[in-house]
Amino acid sequence: MRPTLVVQFSPDRRLEFALPAGVPPLAADEARRWLDEQFVANECEPLRSTGKVLTVDKVMALANTVPASRYSEDPAWAQSFAQATLAALGRPLVKIDLGGGGISY
Repeated sequence: MRPTLVVQFSPDRRLEFALPAGVPPLAADEARRWLDEQFVANECEPLRSTGKVLTVDKVMALANTVPASRYSEDPAWAQSFAQATLAALGRPLVKIDLGGGGISY
């Protein structure tokens, strides 16, 4: 199975992003840097009142902040998001459930 990111927008709407075969994975630090840049560029808000932002929180904040239409209108961004998420979290399968507010592996 290829590394895959699943974004569940609603019970009847989900998108899957499988990384293309042969594409080298991002280094974890490079993936975290990309997520950091996108977190700031998209004006995401920290999920915790302490202000500490964990990598998984950045992923969830980005998924919540970026409109669902961007995933289909900007496939390069969607692929970069998938690649960075999988590399930063170090998992071959990540499922983001926006309605339930959770991430599972």
